[in-house]
Amino acid sequence: MRNQIAIVLMLVVSASLFAQREVKLKIVETSDIHGNYYPYDFIFRHKDEGGLANIYSFVQQKRNVYKDNLILLDNGDILQGQPTSYYYNYIDTVSPHLAAEMMNFMGYDAGNMGNHDVETGHPVFDRWARQCHFPILGANIIDTLTNEPYFQPYVTFKRDGVKIVVLGMITPAIPMWLAENLWSGLRFGDMEETARKWMNIIRRKENPDLIIGLFHSGKGQQIMGEKYRENASRRVARNVPGFDVVLIGHDHTRYCDKIVNVAGDSVLIMDPANNGFVVSDVDVTLKLNAKGKVVGKKISGVLSEMKDYEADPAFIAHFSPQYKAIEQFTNKKIGKFTKAVSLRPAFFGPSAFIDLIHSLQLEIGKADISFTAPIAYDAEIQKGCVRVRDMFALYRYENMLYTMKLSGREVKGALEMSYALWTNQMRSQKDHLLLLNKTRQGSQERALFVNSSFNFDSAAGIIYTVDVTKPEGEKVHIISMADGTPFCPDKIYKVALNSYRGNGGGELLTKGAGIPKEELKKRIIFSTDRDLRYYLMQYMERKKVITPHALNQWKFIPEAWTKPAAVRDSKLIQSSSGELVEE
Repeated sequence: MRNQIAIVLMLVVSASLFAQREVKLKIVETSDIHGNYYPYDFIFRHKDEGGLANIYSFVQQKRNVYKDNLILLDNGDILQGQPTSYYYNYIDTVSPHLAAEMMNFMGYDAGNMGNHDVETGHPVFDRWARQCHFPILGANIIDTLTNEPYFQPYVTFKRDGVKIVVLGMITPAIPMWLAENLWSGLRFGDMEETARKWMNIIRRKENPDLIIGLFHSGKGQQIMGEKYRENASRRVARNVPGFDVVLIGHDHTRYCDKIVNVAGDSVLIMDPANNGFVVSDVDVTLKLNAKGKVVGKKISGVLSEMKDYEADPAFIAHFSPQYKAIEQFTNKKIGKFTKAVSLRPAFFGPSAFIDLIHSLQLEIGKADISFTAPIAYDAEIQKGCVRVRDMFALYRYENMLYTMKLSGREVKGALEMSYALWTNQMRSQKDHLLLLNKTRQGSQERALFVNSSFNFDSAAGIIYTVDVTKPEGEKVHIISMADGTPFCPDKIYKVALNSYRGNGGGELLTKGAGIPKEELKKRIIFSTDRDLRYYLMQYMERKKVITPHALNQWKFIPEAWTKPAAVRDSKLIQSSSGELVEE
């Protein structure tokens, strides 16, 4: 009898095991593509090892294995960064947007909004979203009229008997960077609060087997403007139980790791950095019992390099007409430089590259003082014919120009913070002049410095020195206005700067100058209605021939220390490898 019972039990267990099955899913995330659609950089005219064309080859290879069980997701910032996107944002607005056309061709299952997508303005991002044949997500982008999400908060997929939900969110710090007219009628909710709300809804309404967070927000902890948690993804993954995978972006930093959330569950977090050089490549294996209930999960991920995949020929052929239109646009001649200029010297003192922007800002903004920073770190424009593409090297993003009212004391405060972000406090002649990032983590551009170079504002219109032996608050000594008249701390000056800075970006005006965030808007007395690059191109076409030159209105001191240190540090910045090699 015992033997019979044992045999029956073994048969029941065997039948149960036999009834179990596995479902394998492949999740692929792209993020921060920034207009890198083709395997070619239209600004610097060289082949790229990443971008949508290469990614499509990778995706197609994986689809051959996973079929419909591959889910392709984009995490935002796809609409700004290269002439490819600019052309279809603002020049050819009649044709379907190239980003939408390419993403439809590639078979994206969902997209997410990024801050640089919002920066294109309603006419652009609304048109793009309408033309995408898949949902664009944004659970914390709220329509102020309805108090409901402006975009779809989440999307549900059913694959091979399992249910997957993807919840999309964006960094809420957009009011710190972008003019309100770009995102009129919207507000941006706190990510953790929004995640808690929608997690409850998703669990109750959808009862999914796998929940993926798609967050255009990095993993840091900083708070912008004392109210916006810019990079909250890791915090949400830890504090809001329910996510199996959290795919992140925005901070241009490669990342792949697992954390344990407050409920004791493991959460995979991945960030493919920027420009499509790598993708987040996630493998999910779900074990289902006879009733179709998930009884086990195995989740792993790697960052897959796109340089190992050639651009897909079908993709290139299909989008060849658009390529030719962009190439024609970027090759248009707009003027002539009598000598070459490079952005590299801008980190060590006045430069012809940056001072050209200063001069333009002072002229257009009818300002007393100009603030600007290096948008890239290693751009060059050669002597001779200047083309549209060179203007993208000179000025990378679509910021507008503001003229704002600042007191002399606020001008100094903003510069004090800028140079504290930018320069090391030298204590000996052998120290670094620049505040360099020795860990070299992050994308190539951001790995060079401890802080982001687009916050390294210098000024024009005033004569000043920067003493790098002093701490923040004591570095900057303003001698006079550029015309020799006195500079007064209590006087109100007209200051020209870009809209990112004027809205609080980098916090130079809020933390540095001490201006409350809510007061910034009141300080704006002039704004362009087009991006600064548009005016740069107009300026070039009007002047025809330009001899770029440094204004030489400021310098680092003591020069006996800073000049040799500048020579040493310039050698450390290796543009090709991004490696910091000590002599």
